[in-house]
Amino acid sequence: MSAVEAIMPLPGALHVFVSCEDEARRARLENLVTEAGHVVVAAIDDAEIVLFDDGRSSDGPLTISVAGEDEPAGGLLDADADARRIDAALRAVAAGLIVRSPGAAETGFHAIEDHDGPSLMTPRELEVLAAIGEGLTNKAIARQLGISLHTVKFHVESIFRKLGVRTRTGAIARASLMRHAPTMAL
Repeated sequence: MSAVEAIMPLPGALHVFVSCEDEARRARLENLVTEAGHVVVAAIDDAEIVLFDDGRSSDGPLTISVAGEDEPAGGLLDADADARRIDAALRAVAAGLIVRSPGAAETGFHAIEDHDGPSLMTPRELEVLAAIGEGLTNKAIARQLGISLHTVKFHVESIFRKLGVRTRTGAIARASLMRHAPTMAL
């Protein structure tokens, strides 16, 4: 193998920087990245993707956090991810996808506790929910209702919490079930 071949990545291989304070853990992750067919680089500036560990994070979509919690990382893997999962996550994040491993920390909106029955939605939240049901984006909803994008995001978060869901599809499905459920007599 020539010197040029030694530093050139394999076809399809990504340049990955591994950031971890624990030396043994970093060595294990570097081995898994190499085993997955990628190239571990020594400097973050030489990396296409950054793999963080121990709950550390970095801004930007081309990052993967191992054993992290709700972070802005493009990928979030459980602590015991193997080379196959790391490879899949690296390739997916490089392709612009968001990766969440089933064993990783739960992210997203969580239902608020409500001991007095289901929370009532405001008229504006109902309008936003109807627009979500029409398949509109947040930006399109803001234009249609004449409100700011930030306000739409606030209403979407509130709807998710009140319905106990984490996705737009879940919100529509839950609202549909609630609409068709028999009402309780008081």
